[in-house]
Amino acid sequence: QVQLVESGGGLVQPGGSLRLSCVASGSIFSIYAMGWYRQAPGKQRELVAAVTSGGSTNYADSVKGRFTISRDNAKNTVYLQMNSLKPEDTAVYYCKATKITTRRDYWGQGTQVTVSS
Repeated sequence: QVQLVESGGGLVQPGGSLRLSCVASGSIFSIYAMGWYRQAPGKQRELVAAVTSGGSTNYADSVKGRFTISRDNAKNTVYLQMNSLKPEDTAVYYCKATKITTRRDYWGQGTQVTVSS
């Protein structure tokens, strides 16, 4: 079983940047596909970006060209670099790990991102 801890959220002005980190422990990191999701108040949780164990990525249309997901297997960490942030990016951001062999999902506790002037 893997445990996930997110960090890097905070308050930023529109047009600013943040980098989220998600550190995994308790299992072999490389056997998990990783993803970042977000949930705004009153809305469903949605996929922001994902990266497979082999490094392939996909993004929600709303963040393409602004956000970049990456993983460092040596550090058991997945990152989400967020640039050109907009107020509509405000949400709690969650890290998810999906074990390749079982397709079981594991979630972190979430980190708040607020984009406001």
